[in-house]
Amino acid sequence: MSAASVGSSKPAHSDVGSKKKKGPGALATAYLVIYNVVMTAGWLVIAVGLARAYLARGSYHGLYYSIEKPLKFFQTGAALEILHCAIGIVPSSVVLTGFQVMSRVFLTWAVTHSVREVQSEDSVLLFVAAWTITEIIRYSFYTFSLLNHLPYLIKWARYTFFIVLYPMGVTGELLTIYAALPSVQKTGLFSVTLPNKYNFSFDYYTFLILVMISYIPLFPQLYFHMIRQRKKVLGHVEDYSKVE
Repeated sequence: MSAASVGSSKPAHSDVGSKKKKGPGALATAYLVIYNVVMTAGWLVIAVGLARAYLARGSYHGLYYSIEKPLKFFQTGAALEILHCAIGIVPSSVVLTGFQVMSRVFLTWAVTHSVREVQSEDSVLLFVAAWTITEIIRYSFYTFSLLNHLPYLIKWARYTFFIVLYPMGVTGELLTIYAALPSVQKTGLFSVTLPNKYNFSFDYYTFLILVMISYIPLFPQLYFHMIRQRKKVLGHVEDYSKVE
């Protein structure tokens, strides 16, 4: 789910805690800086594309088509983050990162791309807007953290904007999956019926319903985890300001 990325998806460069962890080597750091700069620029392209399309059309309906290609490219490019964790240049959980990244890739390709009927739904714009703002902030956060020059404004935005963007993204995702259900049921998209030589069946319609249900336990856990992270990261600054 997109909310996962809004949350504590990869606390790769945490500025919290008394013990300093050894960071990536110089070559790995240079690569990560380039990667995060490229991803920041990519999501900025998507943001500009949305704004230009809206100004040109005077309506937010169907804006997905104006940023479809860059959205697919850069969201799929996030899969490299799983590799970063796997080879150890980013100290985050491979499983957690994989789940968060692939849930977005799944929504991008297996739902929005594959079920064309939902592409004009307003719910798509809802999660795309949430993802776009989130990723611009997140990749900027990682870039400046790697360079050891993290502006407080970006840190604050990273641990504050999710309060609105997380529910916004989840709402858009759920509504989009829900909107895809009738078409999936009618066409039998990605479903495998019996009999077949593999003696295996799969109902994509039921699978999507299960995906929607999975948001119920996952959303609160991830959301309140980020609330706790916010208190850890920003709490001491806010307490200091009150003392001053």
